[in-house]
Amino acid sequence: MTKGIVVRLAALSALAAGMMLAQDTKFPPQGEQIPGPAYPDESEHCCTEATQARSREAISREWLTDLEHWRLEHLIRMGYNRVEYDRPELKWTQSSFIQPQMMIEDRTFYDPVAGRFSVDRYLDDLEKRYGGIDSVLIWHTYPNIGIDNRNQYDLLMDMPGGAAGLRQMIEDFHRRGVRVLFPVMLWDQGTRDVGEPNWDATARAMAAIGADGINGDTLDGVPRAFRIASDKLGHPLALEPEGGPADAALAWNNLTWGYWKYPFVPMISKYKWLETRHMVNVCNRWARDKTDDLQYAFFNGVGYESWENIWGIWNQIDDRDAEALRRIGKIERAFADPLVSPGWEPHAPTLQFGAFASKFPLHGWTLWTLVNRNEYGLQAEQLRVRYQPGMKFYDLWNGERLEPKVAGDWATLEFDMEARGYGAVLGLEAGATETPGLSKLLSEMHELARRPLASFSPTWHFLPQHLVESPPTKPQHEAPPGMVRISEAKFLFEVSGVMIEGGNDVGVDVQYPWEDSPRRHHRHWMSVHSFFIDKFPVTNARFKKFLDATQYHPKDDHNFLRDWKNGTYPEDWGKKPVTWVSLEDARAYAAWAGKRLPHEWEWQLAAQGADHRLYPWGNAWNADAVPQPDKGREMRPPTDVDEFPKGASPFGVEDLVGNVWQWTEEFEDEHTRAAILRGGSYYQPQGSLWYFPQAYRLDQHGKYLLMAPSKDRSGTVGFRCVLDSE
Repeated sequence: MTKGIVVRLAALSALAAGMMLAQDTKFPPQGEQIPGPAYPDESEHCCTEATQARSREAISREWLTDLEHWRLEHLIRMGYNRVEYDRPELKWTQSSFIQPQMMIEDRTFYDPVAGRFSVDRYLDDLEKRYGGIDSVLIWHTYPNIGIDNRNQYDLLMDMPGGAAGLRQMIEDFHRRGVRVLFPVMLWDQGTRDVGEPNWDATARAMAAIGADGINGDTLDGVPRAFRIASDKLGHPLALEPEGGPADAALAWNNLTWGYWKYPFVPMISKYKWLETRHMVNVCNRWARDKTDDLQYAFFNGVGYESWENIWGIWNQIDDRDAEALRRIGKIERAFADPLVSPGWEPHAPTLQFGAFASKFPLHGWTLWTLVNRNEYGLQAEQLRVRYQPGMKFYDLWNGERLEPKVAGDWATLEFDMEARGYGAVLGLEAGATETPGLSKLLSEMHELARRPLASFSPTWHFLPQHLVESPPTKPQHEAPPGMVRISEAKFLFEVSGVMIEGGNDVGVDVQYPWEDSPRRHHRHWMSVHSFFIDKFPVTNARFKKFLDATQYHPKDDHNFLRDWKNGTYPEDWGKKPVTWVSLEDARAYAAWAGKRLPHEWEWQLAAQGADHRLYPWGNAWNADAVPQPDKGREMRPPTDVDEFPKGASPFGVEDLVGNVWQWTEEFEDEHTRAAILRGGSYYQPQGSLWYFPQAYRLDQHGKYLLMAPSKDRSGTVGFRCVLDSE
């Protein structure tokens, strides 16, 4: 290698090193956050004598200067364009502070008896418990998606009333000042092909129902194609990825969720620091104590994802956190404009250890949001701020006027903060226009402050469930045609739920009558009375006899017998199990036949026998005993019920596993209804782990969330009946 080449390589290496150092910072971002200042005794790595000797104010200023330089250069490197945040039609995102993810199956949202959405009931509950919301993410897909080949757009339009019903529901939210988002799942590429790019299908669907935005499930940034597609239709959507957007995507993703860490010294939102108008909703779905989430949100001047119904598992915000959220929401809504100020100064100096403040100046107003990270209260002097004659200060958290202690150009402000509590101060320069509604806010906050947060219970409670009772039938002595007798038995009922999320936490899966809480794993010795069970699932031919005899037609008939034409099933489908029937439809058939749906333990005993086998035929998997799985996107019809006799149980009951799921029990709590499905199905969409999981094994069951018959009916769910024995 020549000397000239060596010199050139050295120069290139130096240039590369210089380019890397150009983005050097003492506080590099960690995921979606930037570390706070390294205060003495408040960090594990700041214990030199030189550091300890410096004032908190000097440390804060050095930290802020460092980050301001990093931001300036980083935005240049991004080629950042702020135009999406200037759009009037998207400005609502900048004050969308409280946003729950709401399951459509939540019983406060839809009344299946009345057959209508109950938006007011849903919102009234949230206003009562924690002060209301600004937007809502309505979740209509996972965990039920994939039980058949309906894609995310099919499931949207299968909600009660279709597009017209959804438009009215969204208008009801808008009437209450709440914006509406729906999720988009780019991983949903194993169900029915929508036939066009996801961004075009999404833009058309959201425009058709009048939705305001979308949440990109599992996405680190919603692709720009969604912005282009929605703008092209003249119905611009706010884009909200689940994860923090890649830096470039910040320009068109106006909102995001915040999956954050919570050290003692608050970290700041990387995305809000780069674009102060970007709205983060802090999300920590499984947490039972929300204090860290709420403190970090308030400190950063951002929002909170008040998610309680997690895939049908209820994780209610406790009373203390709910009351804190009520007060945080009041202040943030009243000062939405200062909270997006480009002059935001996080970690403004405070006077007491463990107290942290953010400063938001705008048009002669200055808002400080404070958190007390200590496990003890802080009294007296909290802030020392620049003072000009005629300035006024208000303790917003306690709803009182503050009298500053003035010394020259400085004013010291005294107020109290509870242990692990909050504070908020408003400063008004002389001549500044008072915030509209300030007197009303102070009065309301003063009234709320009469009761400290410490007086509200921080105790978390699971939500009890109960089994919906199934009336017994008239007992029979002999087995009716087509039914098999199962003798009385002492039976070990052992089964586990296969839902993807929730782990082994209390509240997951279901709660049987002998259990004191919902849980995933169940084991119980029980005496099962003798009963008769259908040898095969109810077929299309049998269901047709029921219709002919009763003229049954459900009130909510969307998707009812979807595969049938002109009142009958397709040719050669007579021996296939009937599908596209809801739990209500199945119960109506059973009542006509003088039967009922099986209890889950009856179904399992009939399938398993007394030897606790894993499959009806034994303990080893046998692919010849079940229909061939369908892993395509179109979904073939089920197999005839008598086609796989090798799959029979010890009692001779057939077609238990691998053809169609079968309705058994219904469970409910105050917020969710769900059915237990048994046996698994032949349909297995591919490409994602988020599709409805199969449960072929006899010690596993599926939990299927229920909303309304139109949505609950499925091409892979059928049923069989039982009859009580004398």
